[in-house]
Amino acid sequence: MTQPAQDLTQTPAHELLALYRSGQASPVEVTQAVLQRIGRINPKINAFCLVDEKAALASAQASAARWQAHRQHGTPVGALEGVPTSIKDLILTRGWPTLRGSRTIDPNQPWEVDAPATARLREAGAVLLGKTTTPEFGCKGETNSPATGITRNPWSLLHTPGGSSGGTAAAFCGNVGLKPSFGRVPAYPLSPFGSVAHLGPHTMSVRDAALMMNVLKQPDARDWTSLPPDASDYTVGLDDGVRGLRIAYSPTLGYVRNVHPEIAAAVDAAVRQLQALGAHVEQVDPGFVDPLDITTGLWFLGAHTVWQGLSAEQQAVADPDFRAEAEWGAQLSALQIQQLNQRRGVLGSHMRQFMQRFDLLVTPAVSIPAFEARAAGSVPMDPVSMLGWTPFSYPFNLTQQPAITVPCGVTQAGLPMGLQIVGPMFGDALVLRAARAYESVMPVARPVL
Repeated sequence: MTQPAQDLTQTPAHELLALYRSGQASPVEVTQAVLQRIGRINPKINAFCLVDEKAALASAQASAARWQAHRQHGTPVGALEGVPTSIKDLILTRGWPTLRGSRTIDPNQPWEVDAPATARLREAGAVLLGKTTTPEFGCKGETNSPATGITRNPWSLLHTPGGSSGGTAAAFCGNVGLKPSFGRVPAYPLSPFGSVAHLGPHTMSVRDAALMMNVLKQPDARDWTSLPPDASDYTVGLDDGVRGLRIAYSPTLGYVRNVHPEIAAAVDAAVRQLQALGAHVEQVDPGFVDPLDITTGLWFLGAHTVWQGLSAEQQAVADPDFRAEAEWGAQLSALQIQQLNQRRGVLGSHMRQFMQRFDLLVTPAVSIPAFEARAAGSVPMDPVSMLGWTPFSYPFNLTQQPAITVPCGVTQAGLPMGLQIVGPMFGDALVLRAARAYESVMPVARPVL
């Protein structure tokens, strides 16, 4: 077997599949290389809370045998056959504890169920490496659970990777992160935070995100909120570009203050790139007020719901930030909750109508570069401290629209910046296509560790 010149741990999934298909690389050597990298780097950044080398290598060996049979006899292989993959520690994984970043969950119990996402990845031949870190119950936008410690940004160990997917973070860490239309990726069990929470892939490239979505969007009857089956292939038309598309560009959504000047400049340059690729861009705000209180109100209600199910002993070892969120949630009356949901419906309707005029909406992904990593409870928890620094993302959790973040450069301090592309509801393939067009002229950079 000829050893490829590139670093296999830095090779996107779609390129790995091509190497496997040609016999130039094996899932076993790729998995071994990735495990070695995890062993070297994870003590620095704390991205994984569980690594199962034995299971990963056994899976890789089985995958290598399937690739050999495919090359010799044409037998089928999975869509992600042999691709190393991690699972966030909020998502059930058969055989591994899913502790949700919390000391309140007993790891010594049967773990016999795969969530839909995990089941589909196994069926597609992905090599599952382990579980990645998350704040307690995925409760906040920084990953510093008392159960697993502080997770750090690979571009700067002094800074946070964000959250709640801190172990695989996107905007703060220069990865591609897709939030699909709500319900496109089935979930089980459903999040206690309701339909404000979404499932989607974090990947090294847009094409990898499309490949993963082809797998993750397969139906699962356990999720009654999931969308009807979508048999389309998201890689088809991925390279069709943005020529002729109508793009709304909103640098502030009409209400965001103090966008970091380097981010504002980088996103403006990215929009000019989209124009150069043939898109018709109009600078316009979508015309809604900041829905921070809607997002955090519904989120804090979810925290209160979980909190009420914990014993006094469990509450005593919980993250102080999660306790504070639950206390905020306890203050909401039934009338206030209904009013929040009504206002959310108005926002959703407004954006459905706004997107009748445009194919896509482009904004910064986050208003600031990554801030310094800190322990749980370091800052008093309130709506602004929780999400005030990410005012471009939560509106589209509320509206349930698909949105993707792609890297658009690094600051002078060496921290990644991100561009957000938002699509109409159910426009996931279009979002991926636009992101791929931008990625083609602004390749994803990788940190040196």
